[in-house]
This record gives sequence, C-alpha cells and structure tokens, in this order.
Amino acid sequence: MSLPAPGRHRHARDGKRGLPAADPARMRVLALIPARDETGQIAETLASLRHQERPPDHITVIADNCTDETAAYAHLCGADIVETRRNRHRKAGALNQVLDRLLPGCGPDDAVLVMDADSALDPGFVRHGLAYLASGRYAAVGGTFSGKPGGGLPGMLQRNEYARYARDVRRLDGRALVLTGTAALFRAATLREVVAARAAGRLPGGPHVYDVRVLTEDNELTLAILHLGLRIVCPRECTLATEVMPTWRALFRQRLRWKRGALENLADYGWTPVTRRYWGRQLTALLGLAVIAVYLVSLGWSLLVTGGVRISPVWTGATAVFMVERAVTVRDRGPVQMALAALVVVETAFDLFLQAAQLRAFCEAALNSERKW
Repeated sequence: MSLPAPGRHRHARDGKRGLPAADPARMRVLALIPARDETGQIAETLASLRHQERPPDHITVIADNCTDETAAYAHLCGADIVETRRNRHRKAGALNQVLDRLLPGCGPDDAVLVMDADSALDPGFVRHGLAYLASGRYAAVGGTFSGKPGGGLPGMLQRNEYARYARDVRRLDGRALVLTGTAALFRAATLREVVAARAAGRLPGGPHVYDVRVLTEDNELTLAILHLGLRIVCPRECTLATEVMPTWRALFRQRLRWKRGALENLADYGWTPVTRRYWGRQLTALLGLAVIAVYLVSLGWSLLVTGGVRISPVWTGATAVFMVERAVTVRDRGPVQMALAALVVVETAFDLFLQAAQLRAFCEAALNSERKW
C-alpha cells in the first residue's frame, strides 16, 4: 500500500506532522454514541457526558437496529436520536451513516467524540482530551479504561487485565497502539482527511471514516490515522469505565474478534514503517504460544514417563517471576487483588484461555474462514 504524500504541516523529529493549533474554548465537541439494545446502560453513559467538566456541545445517540427502548430512554436523557437505515455493517456502518452527513459541516477546529454505549467517561475526559487536540500535536486522543463491576470471576480477571493495560500505557506516556472503541476524541479535520485518503486509494476501505469490512474498526482507524503521518495519544488524564464480558463464552468471542481483527488489519496494510511494531507484537504472541506448548509438553512428558512432576529450576524461576509480575501490575486495585493475582493456578488458567483465543485467531486468519462477530 502506498503512503500519502506528507502535508504542509511542519514535521517533528519523529517524522510525524501536526495540525493547526486551536483555542480549546472555541472548539465544538460533537459526541456520537452508537447503541444497539442498550436500555440498561445508556442512561449512565449519557450522565457521564452531562457531568463532564467540559460537556460536549451536542450529543447524538445512533440507535442501530434496536429492538428495545434505547432511543426512548436516550431521548428522555436529553440526547438527539438518529436511527440507522438498512445498516448491515454494525457499529462501523452506523457511525458512517451519521459521519457522512456531519463532517462536511464541521469547522476546522471541531472535535468528534465517539464512545461505546456501555462506557462511562470520568469527569475530566473531554476537558483534558480537548487540551491535547488543541495543541495541534495530536490528531486524536484515546482513553484508558477500567472494568465496571460484575461478571463474577471472568469480570474480576478482566478488571485486572484492564488495570495492567492502563499501567502499561501510563509507563509509555500515553503511546498506546490503538484508539479503543470505548472512547476516542478526534479532530474533525483528521476524520475528513481519512475519508479523502480512502477515496483516493491511499488507505484501504471505501470513502468513509470507518472501514466496514473489518472486525475491529477502531484498530483499523488507528492504523489509518498513523499512516497519514499524524500522532495519537492516550493520556493518563483521559479515563473511563466500560462493561466487562459476563461469561467465558462471551469473553472468548470478544477476544477472538479482537485478535483476528488485528491480524486482518495488518494484512490489509502490509509491512510498513507504522505496522512494524504491530507485526512485532504478533510475533511475540506466537512466541508466547510456543512457550506455552513447550511447558505443557514437558509437563505431560514428565507425568507420562515418571508418573509425577519433576521440579525444574528453570520452570520454578519462570513461575516465580510470573507470580510477582501478576501481583505488582495490579497494585492499583489494592492488596486483595494483588494476593489473588499472585495465585498461579488462576492467572495461568486465564492466560491459557487468552492464548487459546489467540491460537484460534491465527488459525482462522490463515484459513481465511468467515468473519464473525
């Protein structure tokens, strides 16, 4: 895939370019919330927007093929409602239907907030996100998320996983790999540039903001923005809470979609200066699968040949490191969660669960099987 020619904006040492700086006080914020059958969550989501230190100027709930009272609930909460028309492309298609009409009327300093209907922003999200966008250095701002209560054991493990992710992003000063669909704030000019680049064939997909062919539209849009030579950031000030998957089955399906979608996004873009580190993460995932396989084979061989488990200094050391890492990386969740995270059996079982989703994603992508949500 050929990369677009750089624009006129001044390049920095990282090879990226900025956008014109803006006055945060003059920037409009237009919030879009795609929702399908979200009566149980939409009121909390909209309340989190109303209680922002800098509330959005306009809030639109996109009721996508709803069979419940999502639109009525959202209207009672003061949001404008747009109902999709014959949308077959889920979240990406619903957003495109609104953005196709919205973006031509946006000014150069306007911002578009896109967030999931099952998420709730912390009060400073919009204010801090606008400050980053207004500087001109960043084209889009993402959030780091914690898990909402509930979900039993799967929910607890997801909350630990999200705490580790947020910790990693903070340690990297906001240099996240993806603007997650939970919540992200974009300069309208950025989204218009994405549409123009797709229309010109410089980016994959049709002439819309979101590529409707993919399983992970947020990951693909991140790659699109980065391939335009623009910067993204997920600052520590932009935080939110999002729903956790309540069952193992739902969690496996979610992770399979995420992991396979990421692989297919990379296949669409190929090997570029932007995707190199993403491909590196996929290689690391493959190595992780190999290590797990060696561990299980050695364990099975020991049981088969000796009738018991032989204590190996190598695996004992690796287990000790794993225990410490699991506990330390959830320190923000308190001593109880640290103690539970240090249990080898629970965390190893969860890691095997995630590795199984990764392995299936690799197999499905290699076999080019039907993409499923």
